[in-house]
Amino acid sequence: MNHQLSSTIGDQKDTEKTTLQFFSETIEVSSLSALAFFHAGEEEFTGQRFFWQNPDQTFTLVGLGHAHIIESGLNEGRFEEVDQQWKKLTQHVLTNEENVRPVLFGGFTFDPANTQSGEWDDVPEAFFAAATYQLIIRNGHSYISTNYIAEREDAGLFQKLCKKRDELLRASYTLEKVEYAKPIVVESTEPNKAAYLTSIEQVTNLIQKKEADKVVIARSHVLKFQEPVVSANVLAQLMNEQQNSYLFGLEYKNSFFFGASPERLVKVQDAYAYSSCIAGSIKRGRTSDEDERLGLELYNDTKNRSEHQYVVDMIGKTFKDNCSSYTIPSQPELLKIRDIQHLFTPVEGHLKNGATILQLAKTLHPTPALGGVPRMRAMEVIRQYEPMNRGLYAAPIGWLDDRNNGEFAVAIRSALLNSSKAFLYAGGGIVADSTPQSEYEETLVKFRPMVRALGGQLDDE
Repeated sequence: MNHQLSSTIGDQKDTEKTTLQFFSETIEVSSLSALAFFHAGEEEFTGQRFFWQNPDQTFTLVGLGHAHIIESGLNEGRFEEVDQQWKKLTQHVLTNEENVRPVLFGGFTFDPANTQSGEWDDVPEAFFAAATYQLIIRNGHSYISTNYIAEREDAGLFQKLCKKRDELLRASYTLEKVEYAKPIVVESTEPNKAAYLTSIEQVTNLIQKKEADKVVIARSHVLKFQEPVVSANVLAQLMNEQQNSYLFGLEYKNSFFFGASPERLVKVQDAYAYSSCIAGSIKRGRTSDEDERLGLELYNDTKNRSEHQYVVDMIGKTFKDNCSSYTIPSQPELLKIRDIQHLFTPVEGHLKNGATILQLAKTLHPTPALGGVPRMRAMEVIRQYEPMNRGLYAAPIGWLDDRNNGEFAVAIRSALLNSSKAFLYAGGGIVADSTPQSEYEETLVKFRPMVRALGGQLDDE
């Protein structure tokens, strides 16, 4: 049952081969708070944790510790590298529970060709981890898997790992009643605001000259806090305020990237794939009548419908190329979340033999909702005019198991937390009739979920 796996990962040179196996033991536990389990790893596993919850809360995933990491510094081939490394690692999984599989969690940067320096400088172009302690809560049942990678079964190591698992469980149950106070913001700034507004003018001019059809330009917003903020606190705020979104968190060294995204990039379950076309947005109304009026305004707006159709066409082509059959509704619907409403069209289909979730993620990223049209020209324009490096913002983040099941969201409505400072990100699609002020106001709406969760306030509130 042994297989060969490179002892190095990412773009490091493959200098030696080591025979390794993936050992996993799963136990079912009584009802457990995912947040409490995440928090229980604060002392020992800070920098080595992840969190995921889908919008209908039927699947929650928490990881503590790194049983194995896969990194890539490649500009080209990073999706394939992660795919190949994961397949090698899980060629032979030794487990006592066939229905709870080992999971790999992580994300890719938005654009590895972007060389701007900033808060993302030490983050690799792809970073994924298989957890030492993996909690899955699925349809009301909680399972903890203890994972390790070794040449052969190690009873002594496994005993130590199980002892720590039991300690984490006990700590989790005591942390379930913790109340989290919102952070205290002492400073709120908009870096490169002038450069952002200028970039809107410049990009609009390019589009008017027919050099592109649409380009998404983003900006950042920075909050500074009275004291360092822990990862569990911001997750608690998101779980309280944004239950109907994809909630995600990924620690890397001293930083924590987290968010509440409304947008699925791709999901695969038993060779059936799902994606979401989300583009075009407007704020929610203060009353039901105002909310309905704004929704109709969005639905009938030529600019927003055009932006949305770009996304539908692109995702539809991807499904046509990778699926034996697929369906796309002829008209969008409205997706309403707490602060904003979007045009939304679901897409689904049966995968062709050999198609993988990472292949789909690579093909779909970036959608026209996050990059532009045509894709390659839009990416060139973003590199030239956008006054920042997006890092993991607006990129694929999510999980996959060893049977090609998994789900990736688009990492929008997100922020990078580094101790007592948070970098928030938002953007919008620029077309021929865009104006700097309207695009700026759209980003304010998109910033609101993260600003509120972190205890801040925007000028328009």
